[in-house]
Amino acid sequence: MQTAVDELTIKAQAAKKAARELAKTRGEVKNNALLSIANGLKSRQEEILEANEKDYQAGQQAGLDEAFLDRLLLTPDRLEGMADDVRGVVMLPDPVGQVIEMKTMPNGLQVGKRRVPLGVIGTIYESRPNVTIDISVLCLKSGNAIILRGGKEAIHSNTALAGLVRDSIAEAGLPADTVQFIESTDRAIVGQMLTAKGLIDLLIPRGGQALINRVAEHATIPAITGGVGVCHTYVDESADVNMAADIVFNAKVQRPSVCNALDTVIIHSAAAPSYLPEIAKRFAEVGVEMRCDRRALTMLGTVDGLKAIPVTEEDWTTEHLSLRAGVRIVDSLDQALDHIETYGSGHSDAIVTEDYTHAMRFLNEVDSAAVFVNASTRFNDGGQFGLGAEVAVSTNKFHARGPMGLEELTSYKWTVIGDGQIRP
Repeated sequence: MQTAVDELTIKAQAAKKAARELAKTRGEVKNNALLSIANGLKSRQEEILEANEKDYQAGQQAGLDEAFLDRLLLTPDRLEGMADDVRGVVMLPDPVGQVIEMKTMPNGLQVGKRRVPLGVIGTIYESRPNVTIDISVLCLKSGNAIILRGGKEAIHSNTALAGLVRDSIAEAGLPADTVQFIESTDRAIVGQMLTAKGLIDLLIPRGGQALINRVAEHATIPAITGGVGVCHTYVDESADVNMAADIVFNAKVQRPSVCNALDTVIIHSAAAPSYLPEIAKRFAEVGVEMRCDRRALTMLGTVDGLKAIPVTEEDWTTEHLSLRAGVRIVDSLDQALDHIETYGSGHSDAIVTEDYTHAMRFLNEVDSAAVFVNASTRFNDGGQFGLGAEVAVSTNKFHARGPMGLEELTSYKWTVIGDGQIRP
């Protein structure tokens, strides 16, 4: 009887073999495969949504929270958005074979760098079935094979989506084994992937803090071990109140269950008297719970329907992924910067200000993967940055930082062209 570990080994070996074929495939063929995937998201919509409904109902029965269920849910609009992202990747330049730089040495040698695929990418992800499409598409375009291991909560959805991808690429002339889906939900397979040296070239986890910590502690292969978002927006003393309210509301409410959603709003004390009532009113209308420091609670006053409670130290380091937001009052930009340095995760942080000097200081001094001036942190996204989609948003400082698109899924090799040179 085949075990989960056997399944990984067999499928990883098949992926490694297919990766060699994919690495030399012309860009036109890869693009045709991606277009086939995009079209399949429409033509097989009913099948996919039926599978997703099984997962969603099981999640409700299991008592999963609303944030988790939101990440799990697929709808016709979300499928169309996924298809649009796939078509966006088609329009991007193929990174494979790109010459990064080239120079001629004094001895006549032409020395350069050329982009090449990483090989086999493994990904472990939890409740987001869209990851099955996003990562598959980016890996295919960048010449990498992919091993997908989704969570049991989305097993029906991921099975349907992975089947669509394999069918689509086979029809376009690519090896179906380029995309491998682990059917077993045995947790032992995660441990096997963390140590799959020689089979997986890069491991990308997509999930909560527990998964990221496990990968960081136990992986013996290269892995992306950052990505948890504790995201801040600082409302400076010079901020336009309406602009600040719009930005913070969007960052918190537009989709609260994702990693680039706001977790803490920091407000300069000079701006707080006019700003706090405005954002509190907007938050109250949609049920956002404000977890406030003592000064913010004192200044809030009475707002109909508002949920406001004292903040705890743990709240400052929590990626809420829900309709909760920490609120802190500070007396200077320096205090805001100190708070972000102390409690942030290096993901997405923003300032709302009309002061150019403060804006530049924020950009220069906040050490995060993406830093924003007068814009919502929700823009820290591969599609929004023109990457088509992303396999993850990395808070690592190398080999990739921020949204990981096509170029971040490649390495390079040195190429040396001569006409008979030998080393003296």
